[in-house]
Amino acid sequence: MRLAPAIAAALHAAVDDSDTGYAGDASELVAHFCEFAQRRWRWHVEPAAVRTCADIAVGVTEVLRRLVSPGDGVVVMPPVYPPYFAWLREVGAHAVEVPLVELEVGGRLDLEGIERALAAGARVVLLCHPHNPTGRVHESGELQALAEAAARYGATVLSDEIHGPLTHQGHHFHPYLSCGDAALATGIAFTSASKAWNLAGLKCALIVASDPRHSQVIDRLPHELPWGVGHLGMLAATAAFEHGEIWLDQLVDALAANAVLLRDQLAQQLPEVTFPMPQASYLAWLNCSPLRLGSDPAQAFLQHGRVALSSGHDFGARGSGHARFNFACSPDLIREAVSRMAHTALLRR
Repeated sequence: MRLAPAIAAALHAAVDDSDTGYAGDASELVAHFCEFAQRRWRWHVEPAAVRTCADIAVGVTEVLRRLVSPGDGVVVMPPVYPPYFAWLREVGAHAVEVPLVELEVGGRLDLEGIERALAAGARVVLLCHPHNPTGRVHESGELQALAEAAARYGATVLSDEIHGPLTHQGHHFHPYLSCGDAALATGIAFTSASKAWNLAGLKCALIVASDPRHSQVIDRLPHELPWGVGHLGMLAATAAFEHGEIWLDQLVDALAANAVLLRDQLAQQLPEVTFPMPQASYLAWLNCSPLRLGSDPAQAFLQHGRVALSSGHDFGARGSGHARFNFACSPDLIREAVSRMAHTALLRR
């Protein structure tokens, strides 16, 4: 899909006005995000709780610097977005891997495992919600239980919610900070228009911290952090949250249709390959182990089929034999990719 018309119009207007300087006052962006959150998720956000940063990677990394010391452990739930591991190395922390359970349904939080990790000394949980790569939207009950565990151990949950706007019809995204008093007291949320409206290169993200203790953490972030926000990124995000929902709904419907197409194409051409149907976003976590292409099937698909999937190894524990498929493309590309993958599997038998 082409860029949402309201966003394109805002960017064209800025260029026509030669308005390409620094990002300024973020109050309009914040106001429209708060309205969007209320409409979309029934999440009430106070504007004073919101700060800006260039992107979620920067925001999470800088918050981590204020929450952990070198050598501290941070809970992550593999298979999970690979850059998390690099962010932790950047701040001198190490990943305490508590793998998701029930991956066949997209992966549920291992609440007992997380509690054991907190009891052993971890004080931060890095939550991917909705989950990348499985597309699971964590249920409110799971999030409430996570929040209660974090509260028992004085831990902080950093909730990466960048894929939240891409939740498919029939599923409901519950922002972590909307899941009760324990979540409000333990959580800091990170979100952006960048994934849902394809704005990543324009640089604009949001940090939400409602608890006074976490507000103090945010207040101690480097003063130059908001200056990393792109002016065009702020204009685009503002237009997305204010005028972009009809376009977003059309996109989400197209993505859900693509997920069904991918499932059906695999069933026809590679029935051994399975994946949990995503509840959000545009990613499928393919279990290719039955094909016997080795621990990294993505390498075989690239070498023999010229299909570029993400290697399962990069996603931490339980990535062996898996690959991530991005289905945010045309239906014809999905058909061609699966056909090439099937040909690769046939060649290697």
